[in-house]
Amino acid sequence: MGYIIAVAGKGGTGKTTIAALLVRIIKEKRRGEILAVDADPNSNLAENLGLKPRQTIGQILDEVSAHPEDIPPGVSKDRFIEYKIHHNVIEEADGFDILTMGRPEGPGCYCYVNNVLRGIMTKLIKNYRYIIIDNEAGLEHLSRRTTRTADVFLVISDATSVGLRSARRIIELVQELSIDIKKKVLIINRCDSQRQVDIDKMLQRENIQTGLEFIGCIPQDQGILDISLNGGSLLDLADDAVSINTLRKIGDRICPSI
Repeated sequence: MGYIIAVAGKGGTGKTTIAALLVRIIKEKRRGEILAVDADPNSNLAENLGLKPRQTIGQILDEVSAHPEDIPPGVSKDRFIEYKIHHNVIEEADGFDILTMGRPEGPGCYCYVNNVLRGIMTKLIKNYRYIIIDNEAGLEHLSRRTTRTADVFLVISDATSVGLRSARRIIELVQELSIDIKKKVLIINRCDSQRQVDIDKMLQRENIQTGLEFIGCIPQDQGILDISLNGGSLLDLADDAVSINTLRKIGDRICPSI
């Protein structure tokens, strides 16, 4: 089974940016097939990697629900959905594939989308060496158990007490739900390393160290801001950008081979 890195954090911390940069770094190493999974209904991972998804799982479910007559005779609904996801949703890019969850627009239980994603993931992860999952902001994805297992659970926070408290709640819920996680780590994003003393004090005050291994800070990066403003791809970020260089240095604490 592949090495699974699940990325989580409250909204606005830059978790999708970190997920995209991890895809880039692992891709550079050329150590095996990569699957990037956008499990956030507010789907942005593909765009951060310079792609536009043809379809999402949510759209596929809407289509099948609206036109059940399209299901071939003798084929179950689940098998038909799985077929369409493999052919219409998984995007093949240079050095990685990407799967976008999206959200259904029509009526129906959103839990079904999660069930479909879990079923597809169980089969797909056998075909990839690395799987990077960009989870939904907050805690809902955990309570729905979109993420059920991971080699590394990477929580992204900003340099605020609110962000660190959110990180703590996320990891507490992981423990309550008995999600199978081998390693739990924390990155503080968009933070000047000169504030390290203040960060250490916040970590102690919020008692984060009891549940997460703090592995470092990613500095604010003007290159990322420029790309975000222009709608570009993080794959085009300068190779010597401060954010990606910092992530390279701490990457082996997320995944030993990077």
